[in-house]
Amino acid sequence: MINNDDVIAVWFSCGAASAVAAKLTLDKYASTARIRILNNPVVEEDADNRRFLLDVQAWLGVEIETVAARRYPLQSARDVWEQRSFMSGPKGAPCTIELKKRARQDWEAENRADWHVLGFTADEKTRHDRFVLTERSNVLPVLIDNGVTKNDCYAILQGAGLTLPRVYRMGYPNANCIGCVKATSPTYWNHVRQQHPDVFQDRAEQSRRLGARLVRVDNRRVFLDELDPAAKGRSMKSMDIDCGIFCEEKP
Repeated sequence: MINNDDVIAVWFSCGAASAVAAKLTLDKYASTARIRILNNPVVEEDADNRRFLLDVQAWLGVEIETVAARRYPLQSARDVWEQRSFMSGPKGAPCTIELKKRARQDWEAENRADWHVLGFTADEKTRHDRFVLTERSNVLPVLIDNGVTKNDCYAILQGAGLTLPRVYRMGYPNANCIGCVKATSPTYWNHVRQQHPDVFQDRAEQSRRLGARLVRVDNRRVFLDELDPAAKGRSMKSMDIDCGIFCEEKP
């Protein structure tokens, strides 16, 4: 039950799913609760994400607030990797912990939130259930309850006249940071090499210096500068690299 004085925190990631989740939350609960739309900015995201955020803000008719990490004022994942001397591991990456999880915790220490909404779609129910079991139970699964899939989110936004972030049109599986260190597929990294060679080179240099073998080829971890440009793994469409409260790549 949503009470009249409840506060619902919607975490908008500049992706399609969280945008639609925000709209459905407002449509259903705006008359009975206070809804705050919140965003954790990260420098390594594509610049067009900001354009999309402003478009979504106009579509929703409410302000999208910024929740920043106090310890990393530049909001840079690269800075996190450098300061932590660590880029990624089986349990996730420090950039998500510092720039998103910890930023949320700092926000919650000073702000009330009775409920949280994230962009879990109907095809991510297992992930949602795991989050509720291991993290917190006060999550409103607005997309799951309405049977909204990722593809439905794309269609809803396009139907509303919104242009998706350009990284989608460039073939990336989400609107997260370009050169996401949670990705292990050679398909993904060779896509970064082709679309954003400067990012690939930067990740290759930093990961080599920090000793992080980010890509998996034939079940063996290798450095990016060792990756064959012709190597392939899973298709980009099958990848599901999350950069919300969960920080993982599905096996």
